[in-house]
Amino acid sequence: MAAGKNKLEWIVRAARPVISLAAASLLLSACSTFQPQAPVSQAPAPAAPPAETAPVLTPRMLAAQDALKTMVALQDRLYRVAAPLLINNADLCKTQARNLLGFTAKNKYSYPGEYADAARAVLGYNDRLQVSGVLAGSGAASAGLRKGDGLVAANGKTLPTGRDAETEAAGVLGPLVSSRASLSMTISRNGREQVLNMPVTRACAYRVDLGNADNINSYADGSRVLLTRGMISFAQSDEAIAFVLAKDIAHNVLGHAGTLRQNAALASMIDNLTSVRPDLSLLIGSGGIKPMPQEMDVAADQLALYMLARAGYNIDRTKAFWQRLAAQYPASVLNGYMAVHPATTARYAAIDRTVGEIKAKQAGKRPLVP
Repeated sequence: MAAGKNKLEWIVRAARPVISLAAASLLLSACSTFQPQAPVSQAPAPAAPPAETAPVLTPRMLAAQDALKTMVALQDRLYRVAAPLLINNADLCKTQARNLLGFTAKNKYSYPGEYADAARAVLGYNDRLQVSGVLAGSGAASAGLRKGDGLVAANGKTLPTGRDAETEAAGVLGPLVSSRASLSMTISRNGREQVLNMPVTRACAYRVDLGNADNINSYADGSRVLLTRGMISFAQSDEAIAFVLAKDIAHNVLGHAGTLRQNAALASMIDNLTSVRPDLSLLIGSGGIKPMPQEMDVAADQLALYMLARAGYNIDRTKAFWQRLAAQYPASVLNGYMAVHPATTARYAAIDRTVGEIKAKQAGKRPLVP
C-alpha cells in the first residue's frame, strides 16, 4: 500500500501498471539413484528429519490477518466503484488520461512485519507478483485476467520477483503500455502458464487508495484520491462512495491542490494513511490542510456531477448525501470533511443547478460535457 512514483498501481499508467499475485505452490521432487547393495550388517541410514510444522498463530498474527482481510475487501470495493468513473471520463480528465492495463499487483513484500505473514496466509502471496485487483471494464478485464493470477512475463520480457518486484516491474511495463495498443501477458494460473492478449484502456490515471483511519474524510493530492475507512463506513452505499470519489477526482482534474500549493501536505497525509499503521496524531486539528475556497469547491461539485452521470450513477441523491454529512459532521469537526469543504450553501445551490442542467442535456440527447 505504500505510495510512490515507482510503485505499481492498480491502473497501470503510462509508466506503471498494477499487479498482484495468486497462491503459488512449490512442488519439490526428489530424484532417486541406484546404489550398490550393501551388506545387511551396514549401519542403518540416519532417520529423516521431522516434517516441518506449521508456525504457531499468535494473537498478534491472527489480528493482522483479520485486519488485512478488512483492508483488502474495502480496497476492492473502492476499485469497483471507481472503475466507471475513471474509464468513462477519460476525455474530461484531459492531460491526466493515460493508456492503462487496468489491474493491480502485489506480493508478500507489499506489506510490512506481521502483515507480510498475513498476506501469505490470507492471500497466498509469495515472491511473485500476483493480480490483486482488476478494473471492471478495462483491457485487463476483457482479456480475462483474474485476481490471483501470477505475473510471469510481458511481451516476452520476464517480470521480476522478490522485494523490489513492484518497482522493477513498473519499469518494464510502463514503456510497453505507453507505446502499444495491446500487451501480451504471460500469467500463471492453477499451476499452468498461459498468454493473454491484453488491450490498453484510455482512462483517468488517478490512483484510488484506502485510508486506514476512522475520521470521516477524503483527500486528493493531484495524482491520487484517498477515502478513509471512516468515510466508507459513513457513506454506506456504493452510490454515496461514488459521490465522494467523483468530487475528489474533479479536484484533481481542476488542479486545485497545486493552485493552493497543498500538494505536499495532501501527499504527506495520503502517504501516512495508506500505511497499515498510520500516525493518527497527524489527524489532530486540520492536519495542516487549508479549507477549500468556495469557488473551487463549487467547480469540483459541478464537474463531479457530470462524471457521475457519464459513469451511470444516479445524481438525484448527491445533495441529500452532502447535507447528511454536514449535519452529522459539521465544519467544527476539525479532522472531518466539512472542515476542509465548509461552503455548504454555495455547494448545494451549484448542485441543484448542475443536476437540472444535466437532466436537460440527457432529455435532449446532448453530450454530457460541462
